Amino acid sequence: MRRAAWRTRTAPTRDQFAAIVQASQDAVISETADGTITNWNRAASDLYGYSAEEMIGRGADILYPPHRRAREHEILARINNRERIERLYTERIRKDGTKITVTMTLFPVIGRAGRIEGVVSVSRAVSERLRAETKFQALLEATSDAIIGVRLSGEIVLVNQQVARLFGYEREELIGQPIEMLIPAGLYGPPPMGRAGSLADGPRPTPMGEGSIGSSQLLHARRRDGGEFPAEVSLSPLQADEDLVISAAIRDVTDRLAAQAESERPRAEAEQRQLDARLHEARRLESLGQLAGGVAHDFNNLLAVVMNYASFVAEEITAAATESGDGRWKAVLDDVDEIQRAAERARALTHQLLAFGRRETVQPQVLSLNRVVTDLEQVLRRTVGERVQVRIRLRPDAGSVLADHGQLEQVLVNLALNARDAMPDGGVLTIETERLELDAGTTAARAGLRPGPHLRLRVSDTGAGIPDDLIDRVFEPFFTTKPKGESSGLGLATVYGVISQSGGHTEITSELGTGTSVTCLLPVTDVRPVPASPPAPLAVGPARGGGTILLVEDEDPLREVTLRILTRNGYRVLTASGGAEALGLVTCPREAGDEIDLLVTDVIMPGMQGRELAGRVQAQLPAVRVVYMSGYAHPVLTTHGWLDPGVVLLEKPFTERDLLDTVRRVLSGG
Repeated sequence: MRRAAWRTRTAPTRDQFAAIVQASQDAVISETADGTITNWNRAASDLYGYSAEEMIGRGADILYPPHRRAREHEILARINNRERIERLYTERIRKDGTKITVTMTLFPVIGRAGRIEGVVSVSRAVSERLRAETKFQALLEATSDAIIGVRLSGEIVLVNQQVARLFGYEREELIGQPIEMLIPAGLYGPPPMGRAGSLADGPRPTPMGEGSIGSSQLLHARRRDGGEFPAEVSLSPLQADEDLVISAAIRDVTDRLAAQAESERPRAEAEQRQLDARLHEARRLESLGQLAGGVAHDFNNLLAVVMNYASFVAEEITAAATESGDGRWKAVLDDVDEIQRAAERARALTHQLLAFGRRETVQPQVLSLNRVVTDLEQVLRRTVGERVQVRIRLRPDAGSVLADHGQLEQVLVNLALNARDAMPDGGVLTIETERLELDAGTTAARAGLRPGPHLRLRVSDTGAGIPDDLIDRVFEPFFTTKPKGESSGLGLATVYGVISQSGGHTEITSELGTGTSVTCLLPVTDVRPVPASPPAPLAVGPARGGGTILLVEDEDPLREVTLRILTRNGYRVLTASGGAEALGLVTCPREAGDEIDLLVTDVIMPGMQGRELAGRVQAQLPAVRVVYMSGYAHPVLTTHGWLDPGVVLLEKPFTERDLLDTVRRVLSGG
């Protein structure tokens, strides 16, 4: 009884419900299942202009624009099927014939038996703000892009219908969810809304995945089924009441990327062919360099024998001519002199071969290439002659390089000689230096280079130029376009080898009738060049030497001629043809005062290399000093082709004076 009384006191009566409906600011209209109006409140009269008496008992069709009546009947059928419709935007016709836009909510009236007894609609006129929102929503739905509104916190607050098409989610599933649901954080970099936070400071549209489509910064999005696709995302700030919302326009660019890749494929293939050609050229020149180095090694041994025996013969002939006074000896001496001059020319050729093959031992130092050019300017002007105008353009910020001073001078002289020969009637020789910053893309197509600062040396002439069918061969040793006998064909080959051994790259461009440019790129070093100090005086021992020398050389003729030079100049000499024999001489007993003072050894020998032999000898005789002999020491004695500190190398082919000066300097502590 008490519970029933409570229900009586608290449950609203039908009259009270009617009063609430009449007092509502919204138009509340009740209809039967077939659309006959059964209730019409005061707000409905104000909104549509009809009184309750005029509308109750009539059909609601009078309010529908003719073109929407079929659609309205479909909506009524949905309500009768127990569906509730929220925020329906539609048009209605007032009593005076004017059209108004309303937003309404419709829901079914269910009786006690569970049957649909009617439909209730709650509607209100669309305000200017609501009308603007409606137009805005219509614009969102009309665009072909998926549009998402996101708070700076990353929460999705707005989506258009294209989002469902692109991602596979319904609108209701995304509202209130984090943006990472569509563009996962950490999958391909930071989430886009995190990057969009900076837009709060400036209201300009910002593209995501900055750079061209297909760059590494392109964002990837994830569909509902887990599939991923490349997405172009553009962000713009929108001020909504007191809250800043970021509008993200998202577009699937899979097809665009495919089309772009297809359009770029011919260019990429051409670039790949060009890169392959350059790599093939580098490998070919490397193979030629290995061949040249091996030939130069053996040839230098032969030249050392020829040069020194020719010197011995010249001495004997000179003595015989002086003693006999016979003029015939002078003619013989002239013949020997021709042999010696030819040997000297051959010696120069072997050095060029080694330079081309990057097998020549060098002593690099920090150099200002501008200073090298300036110091050599007068020599270069005399080299090209008066008919060639020399222009030198040196950028003061070009920087320093780590290279061999003599080799850089050789590069400049060789390029000047080539330019002179290309301009027999005169012209202009231009020498330029400039500092460049090379990126990975530039260095990838140039063998041997690494990204970073480089110094560019460019030597250009206004000569006849080189034909296209010959330009790819100009760095080959012994290749020349000049008449037979006028060139050894090693000038540009030497330039190529010297620059490569210094960690650089050389390339050539030419146009018939216009001229040729040779460009050398060398890595810049941050170390400042050390001012040149005056050369120390040569430590020269007595006219005749003293001390015991262990001579190790596997070439019999060269060992014999070296032995002869040393013994006739007062040295005691022990000889060996290889490392094992030399170690046997080190360990055998010797008389007092016959201790070994100096090891003179070839570098490249069968069985045991000179460096290993020297280490084992010095392990037993720590006081022994070492002189290495080689015409091809790379890579046994050097790091990157550079002579290691403390190593004394006598380069083959050597003369008697070269050998004696080196031995005396080392024995005297020089």
